[in-house]
Amino acid sequence: MPSSNSATVTALAAGVGMLFSIALILASIVMYNAFGIRLHAEKQAEVLNQIVYELPEEHPLFDSKPLRELLGHTVPRVIAGGFLG
Repeated sequence: MPSSNSATVTALAAGVGMLFSIALILASIVMYNAFGIRLHAEKQAEVLNQIVYELPEEHPLFDSKPLRELLGHTVPRVIAGGFLG
């Protein structure tokens, strides 16, 4: 007769392990987005805004709204947020 206590604890440990692995994968994706993709989009927004600022007044995009430049985080900010969490 198998031990129901052992079976319960093993199932709980396996379930927690699976949830932890899913949370770890999700955290990795979010952190990569925070300092990778969004930081590059921030740099592109800075360059595009500079290009628009240098356009002549008769250009159709001269009065366009500037792009948001504060999108991403630096690597130390992401690491500090990970430790804080």
